[in-house]
Amino acid sequence: MTDSAVLSPCPPDEPPVGRMIAMPADTNPEGDIFGGWLLAQMDLAGSSPAFNLARGRCATVAVDSMVFHQPVSVGDEVSIYATVIRTGRTSIGVRVEAWKRGRGQDQMVRVTEGVFTYVAIDQDRKPRPLPDRE
Repeated sequence: MTDSAVLSPCPPDEPPVGRMIAMPADTNPEGDIFGGWLLAQMDLAGSSPAFNLARGRCATVAVDSMVFHQPVSVGDEVSIYATVIRTGRTSIGVRVEAWKRGRGQDQMVRVTEGVFTYVAIDQDRKPRPLPDRE
């Protein structure tokens, strides 16, 4: 990830893949939203473009360069953006960013970003080649 991407004050131009409200059940012992909850939401969102490109089932095989920039609070609206950044024979790399907006606020702030790698798999859960793009 480039420094300019980390410092960008605006979310990506495309619509978010997912949007949710952080709830009290998702907190850690300090009262902030648990990083594992956010990671799971990002994995789900990142899988969407991977599944579309693979035209079928994929498995998460790696999470690279995960960075938590800001905490998320109960009631924050979390928007997650996912963009395919690379493909291999069976794998798909997806850049995933999470942005928050506090209740009653207009400004969004990047809270987390990372690169998730998915592998297309067949019915036996074995890697399969990605389909040809048309």
